[in-house]
Amino acid sequence: MTTRDRHLWSKLVFDKLVEADVSLFSYIPDFGNTDIIKMAEAHNKTQAVLLSSEEEGVAICAGADLVGKRGVVCMQSSGVGNCPNFLSLIKGGNFPMLLIVTMRGDYGEENHWQYPMGQAVKPILEAMGILVFQVDREDELEHAIEASLSAAFTAGEGVALVISQKFLGAKAF
Repeated sequence: MTTRDRHLWSKLVFDKLVEADVSLFSYIPDFGNTDIIKMAEAHNKTQAVLLSSEEEGVAICAGADLVGKRGVVCMQSSGVGNCPNFLSLIKGGNFPMLLIVTMRGDYGEENHWQYPMGQAVKPILEAMGILVFQVDREDELEHAIEASLSAAFTAGEGVALVISQKFLGAKAF
């Protein structure tokens, strides 16, 4: 995937999030979410919040919901392993939650250390009651982000929009 392609899909996702009144973008820096976060930092009605760990984003977004705001947590797949205890907050507290997870350890991965967590992402999320909507192809992205927003902020569910390496392209090492 080229830088231009990443910018285009990131803009689509960012625009859909802003249209849905998402104003808080919590994140751990990752190649896959770089453009979305840059857009959030530059936009007048959104705020990017750098996290020290992914589970902080879950708590911050739950807090945002308590004051009538909408937030998203952007992370790489390896960060999902840090979150199970905090993900229990979503079901227990009836909080809507949207996670945007950019994958490592799947299609085309060259770093063998990424595979264990890559294979565990979906089972962990599902075990914690989080709906998983995976994007493998460009033609799936717009519908998947709309479905994720609807499930999270209309139905009040915990949702992970998982953007696969088949979509992103694998990092070369």
